[in-house]
Amino acid sequence: MARPITIAPSILSADFGRLAEEIQSIDAAGADWIHCDVMDGHFVPNITFGPPVIKAVRGASKKIFDVHLMIAPADPYLAAFADAGADIITVHAEAGPHLDRSLQAIRALGKKAGVSINPGTPESVIEYVLDRLDLILLMTVNPGFGGQAFIPAVVDKIRRVKGLVGDRPIDIEVDGGVTPETAGVVAKAGANVLVAGSAVFKGGTQQSYGTNISAIRKAAEVAR
Repeated sequence: MARPITIAPSILSADFGRLAEEIQSIDAAGADWIHCDVMDGHFVPNITFGPPVIKAVRGASKKIFDVHLMIAPADPYLAAFADAGADIITVHAEAGPHLDRSLQAIRALGKKAGVSINPGTPESVIEYVLDRLDLILLMTVNPGFGGQAFIPAVVDKIRRVKGLVGDRPIDIEVDGGVTPETAGVVAKAGANVLVAGSAVFKGGTQQSYGTNISAIRKAAEVAR
């Protein structure tokens, strides 16, 4: 049975001056998850926010906080993000030498464990950790900045990952360049969780966020 289409707006594209309000708005507008892009200026060429910010806004929504760690190393910070209120913690396969250990640590903290792979990384890196995973996040842009163009070559990788997952209860998430125009392509290939930043937050009002989320969801569901 296909896993439900889930829309996870990335707060990277929100107005940081009113971040809690923005999270409340996307929650009310129909977001399923709240996607938090954590960047360290080392693993990726940008710095965003850490556990204190997530903790400060955690009370703005009861939805799942989907925390994507674009940091290296990640292991020393897993407990801090768990304590801040993350429900899912995703680490990059490229960010450390012991992926299996990192995933075990996340689950030991009582959180769902995810792995992310960059556009240039083959899906074979996750083959031997599939039974440690709740989520696989495929980057459809090179990580570090919002607003980048979707990389079409990743669509074939989504299909291959779907084949690897088989009937395991693992969500397949895509992040980068997701719009109503690309949502159908990734959903048809096998993705069920769609992260969207600028495509959700354009317009700047709760009403526009609702329209944007609905358009992405409809495109994904029709394509399936």
